[in-house]
Amino acid sequence: MSFKKFLQKYFSQKTQPAPAKPPLTMPKLDENYLNPLAKDVNAVYSILVDVMGSEKLVLKAGKLDAIKLLQSKDYKERVLALQKIVFEDPTYETIPEDKEIPVILANVAERIADIIARRNMEEKIEKRIAEKMEENHQDYVSDIRMQILKEEQPEEDSPQAKNNLKKLEELEKINLTQSVMELLRPQSLEEIVGQERAVAALKAKLSSPYPQHLILYGPPGVGKTTAARLVLDSARQEKYTPFAASAPFIETDGTTLRWDPRDMTNPLLGSVHDPIYQGARRDLADSGIPEPKPGLVTDAHGGILFIDEIGEMDEVLQNKLLKVLEDKRAYFESAYYDPTDPGIPQYVRKLFDEGAPADFVLIGATTRDSMYINPALRSRCAEIYFEPLTPKHIEKIVQNAADKLEVKLADKVAQVISEYTIEGRKAINILADAYSLALQENSSSDEADITISLDNIYKVAQVSRLSPFITKKASNKAEQGKIFGLGVAGFIGSVIEIEAIAFEAGKKSHGSVRFNDTAGSMAKDSVFNAAAVVRKLTGKDINDYDIHLNVIGGGNIDGPSAGTAIMTVLISALTNKKIRQDTAVTGEISIQGNVRPVGGVFEKAYGAKQAGISRLIIPKENEKDIPANLLGLEIFPVETAQQALDLLFTADEQL
Repeated sequence: MSFKKFLQKYFSQKTQPAPAKPPLTMPKLDENYLNPLAKDVNAVYSILVDVMGSEKLVLKAGKLDAIKLLQSKDYKERVLALQKIVFEDPTYETIPEDKEIPVILANVAERIADIIARRNMEEKIEKRIAEKMEENHQDYVSDIRMQILKEEQPEEDSPQAKNNLKKLEELEKINLTQSVMELLRPQSLEEIVGQERAVAALKAKLSSPYPQHLILYGPPGVGKTTAARLVLDSARQEKYTPFAASAPFIETDGTTLRWDPRDMTNPLLGSVHDPIYQGARRDLADSGIPEPKPGLVTDAHGGILFIDEIGEMDEVLQNKLLKVLEDKRAYFESAYYDPTDPGIPQYVRKLFDEGAPADFVLIGATTRDSMYINPALRSRCAEIYFEPLTPKHIEKIVQNAADKLEVKLADKVAQVISEYTIEGRKAINILADAYSLALQENSSSDEADITISLDNIYKVAQVSRLSPFITKKASNKAEQGKIFGLGVAGFIGSVIEIEAIAFEAGKKSHGSVRFNDTAGSMAKDSVFNAAAVVRKLTGKDINDYDIHLNVIGGGNIDGPSAGTAIMTVLISALTNKKIRQDTAVTGEISIQGNVRPVGGVFEKAYGAKQAGISRLIIPKENEKDIPANLLGLEIFPVETAQQALDLLFTADEQL
C-alpha cells in the first residue's frame, strides 16, 4: 500500500471525532519548510498521536532519545525521530535525505497499520472474553456453591457403593499360595542349570562400574529372565557398580508393546494425555493443560529394563527406544502445552521442558534371530547366547525341583521327562502336574511320603498330548541311501533324516528327480549343485536315473547347509554304497566340490547329541565355532566333498 493511499484510507475511516487528548507541543515550522514532505510528516505524526496518545508518544520518545528530534523545526530530523519511535530502535542516527523520506514514510505507515490492526483484534478478543465470562458466570457460581456444600456436608456412600466396597475388602483377605513356577524358580545363580558360560558373561557385563546394554539370544525356557534378575541382585551388592540397593528391575514383554503413531498411548516411553480427548487430570483439563505420563523407561531409571521377546517389537518403537538410550531422557510434546502459561504446575513444566529421566540398562531377550533386531540398537548392545539344554540338564532341573517340592522321584522319572521337552520351564510344569496327580492318588498318606511315579508322568503326557521331543535316531549299522543332516530353528538344533533311491531311467538322459515340495526352493537348488559334484566324483549323470529324494517327516530344510548331505545320499543311492548312521553332516556344497561354512553349528551340535549321534562333520571354516569334544562329540572339520565322503562311507566302501 502506498503512503498516500494509507493516509486516505485512515482519514476516511475516522467517522467519529477522537476523544480530547492533551496537546502535544510541536514546533512552528517556517513557511519555507511547509513543502509536501513536511505536510506528510505532520500527517503521520497526527495519526501516531491518535493511535498512541500524546503522553505515550512523548514517553517513548524520551526512552529512545528522540525528544529533541521530535521537537525539531527540521522535518528531516522529525522523520529520524519517527524511525526511532515507530521501529523502537535507538540506533538510527542518520538524518535522511529528501529522496529517502517517501520510502521511510511508507515503511512507517505500514508499521502503524499493523499496530492499528493488532489493536482492533485485541479489542475484539477482549470483548469476546468479557461476553464469555458473563455467560459462564452463573455456572461458575453454581459449581463453587455445590463444591462448598460437598465440603461442608459430605455425602455418604450409597448402599450399593457400600456393598461393593465390602465385597472388595473381603476379596483382599483371600490369598492363594504362591504359584508352583514361583516356588521352583531358581533363587541363586548356581541353580541356573546348563548356562554357566552365559551367566558368567552376563555377570561380567552387568557387575561393572560401566554396565552394558545387552541382548540375550536363546531358546525359550532356558533361564534368560531369571538370570538377568539374579545378576542384578548380585550387582546391587557390589560396591563398584552404579546400581543402588533399591535399583528397580522392570520387566515387560515386547509382544505387548505397540507403537501408536498418534503418541496417545505409549506404555514404554510415556505419553501425553491432552485436556480434551484423553482425559487429563480434572484440575489440569479444566485449565486446558496437557498431562504427561512417564513410561516404563522412567520406572526403570537407575536399574534394569528387561524386555522379553524384544524381537517382536515394532521397528519404529525400537528406533524410539534407541533415542531414549542415547539421550537418557524421555521427552514429551503436545500442541496444548503453552510454556508461557503461569498456571502450569511445576512438575508438568519440568517434564515438557527437560524430559523425564531414563538412565537405565536395557536387557532384551529373544528367541528369534538377530535379523529381527534393529541394527542400530544391536550395535549399542553386547550380545550373549544362551545354550540349548541337553537331556542331562533337564534331568538335573527336574531333580532340583523335586527337592524343593520335598517329593521323591521313582527311577527314570527325570529321564522320561527329559524326553518330552528341552525347556526347563516345560519340564517343571510336567513335574508339577505329576505331583498333583500323586497327591490325589495318595490323599490319605502324609505329604512327606509322596513319590512321583512313571505312571504319573505318562498320564500327564497323555492328557497334555505330549510326544517325545527327540527320539534316538542314530545306530551302529550302516545303511544305503540314508543320511543324517542337521538343521536349526529358533536356536534349537535338530537332526534331519534324508533318504534317496535311484532307478535307471527307461530312456537314457530322460531321467527325473523328485524332491519334497515342503523342503524349500533352496534345498532343491542344493540337489542340482550336488548333482554336478556327483558327476565329477563318480562319472554318473543323474539325468540317466529316476531319483526320488525324501526328507523324512516332511520338514523344511530351506537353506544351503544340507548340500553335503544331499550329495552323499545321492552318491549312495547311485553306487549302492552304505553310509554310517552314527554320523551327521552339515555344510554347503559348491559345484567345485568344496564344503562351505554354514550358520548355527553350535546349536546343531546339541541337536545331534540328543539324537544319539557320536560323530559330527562340519565345514573347516566353522571349526572355531564350537569347542573341541563339545558334549562328547567327535568333530571332523572338512574342506572338500571327498574328505566328507571318506568319513561318511564305511571303510570298505570308499570312493
